[in-house]
Amino acid sequence: MLTTALSGFGFSLSLIVAIGAQNAFVMRQGLRREHVGVVVAICALSDALLIALGTAGIGALIADNSTLLTVVTIVGAAVLLGYAFIAARRAARPQALVIEGANEPGRLLPVALTCLALTWLNPHVYLDTLVLLGSIASTYASPWAFAGGAIAGSLIWFTALGFGATKLRPLFAQPSAWRIFDLAVAAIMVAVAASLLRGLFG
Repeated sequence: MLTTALSGFGFSLSLIVAIGAQNAFVMRQGLRREHVGVVVAICALSDALLIALGTAGIGALIADNSTLLTVVTIVGAAVLLGYAFIAARRAARPQALVIEGANEPGRLLPVALTCLALTWLNPHVYLDTLVLLGSIASTYASPWAFAGGAIAGSLIWFTALGFGATKLRPLFAQPSAWRIFDLAVAAIMVAVAASLLRGLFG
């Protein structure tokens, strides 16, 4: 079972470590030290729930529902494009790029809602957790050991990303670094949204 759990752990990391909308948001909140614990908890608990549902067989049912996948893809692309616009607007406003200063930290509710949207309206999350991880877990004699390892991998990654981002704070003390970061985030969001729509409409 330990080997199976380690397989789930490694496979989970291989899926979620890639830079994407969710990871970029977690890193940004970590850099700003704004509600990091809440953001990490939302991402890790969401992954845990989706991985568990996928292991229980729900992923196969969703994968067979083309209408549901289409709706989720379109809504997810719209959310990503919206967040890309917000990131680009931040990059154009130097006062929004300061880590320390008179600016008040972002309110908890908007931060939590944004994190939930980037998690639950992102089709890649469903494909990675519900469908892919769930399907692979079913091939093991101890599928829940695999799922447990995958959940542990997700928790460790988001914790390290959110709380470890503070190590980069000296670099991001310069507004120019924030500008580059937010422009990169905007580009990532647009690229992911475009790939979703291209995959949907060919």
